[in-house]
Amino acid sequence: MTTSMICASHSPLLYCHAREPDDWEELQAAFAERGQAAREFNADLVIAFGADHFNGFFLKLMPAFCIGLKATAVGDIGGFEGRLDVPSDFATRLIEFVREHDIDPAVSTDMTIDHAFSQTINNMLGGLDVKPVVPVFINAIAEPFVPFRRTRLLGEAIGRYAARSGKRVLFLASGGMSHNPRRYYPELGEGSPEITAWQLSGGDDPASLSHAQYLTLLEEMHHEGAEMIVRGERTAADMKLNAEADERFLDVFCGNRLEEFDGWDPRALVDEAGIGSMELHTWIAAAAAHRAAGGSAPVRDFYSVAPELGIACGIVHAD
Repeated sequence: MTTSMICASHSPLLYCHAREPDDWEELQAAFAERGQAAREFNADLVIAFGADHFNGFFLKLMPAFCIGLKATAVGDIGGFEGRLDVPSDFATRLIEFVREHDIDPAVSTDMTIDHAFSQTINNMLGGLDVKPVVPVFINAIAEPFVPFRRTRLLGEAIGRYAARSGKRVLFLASGGMSHNPRRYYPELGEGSPEITAWQLSGGDDPASLSHAQYLTLLEEMHHEGAEMIVRGERTAADMKLNAEADERFLDVFCGNRLEEFDGWDPRALVDEAGIGSMELHTWIAAAAAHRAAGGSAPVRDFYSVAPELGIACGIVHAD
């Protein structure tokens, strides 16, 4: 059995930026190189770790982890609409295995995902349904935060099952690095009443936006935000783009010292590197899975602080 791993940042502003960052060509080349490597690896199965931006998971019921038996991507800004080809039998056996090993993910028979999954799946695989994909959701936006240790243990259990499967498995992680998109996804109670109602209920509350209204609002706000960045009205500091925090993470991550993350305080990282840094849970899960399946240590492909994209962008792989 062979596994491979790719971790990559995502951002709606990759598709609606008002100005390209200085290293745009290098970034695009790094994405293209990883996508080509993923296609050459030719996995039998992809296990994709991602988060959500209040499109499929809401505060009325926010699991720490959830594995989908079926999944459909909404057409949010920066995302790709369509259905994943989820092998439900494999996903069910995976859930049973990780539960037998003391990790208790929720189960979704009809998961809704957004760009936190679909952007990286589409760009690395060439489409949403090119390969069988099992989506593994990790809460990276809402308190109480998931301890990094639990995410590592989830990844290790998934990796052990993948190693038993006899399949070529690509572990794909989407998100991070430092960024703070609270302008679009405010803390509970800090947005407008209709946004708060949406975050809580997903449209069940009569005071809430509809899903269509929410998607339209996000598209308008991201285009507006891109222009604000160019005008200097939103700075790297405003967005908590933090190269020092990211380099500290990459040192531990690429050193394959994943247990060190067990002692990291999620709240402290959010204070330092923004709420978007919680998406690095997906990287930890993917790396833990790959290591447990016998894979090698992660290798950095690209890193840049890119205010024009609203993120500090990283791409890492392991074979």
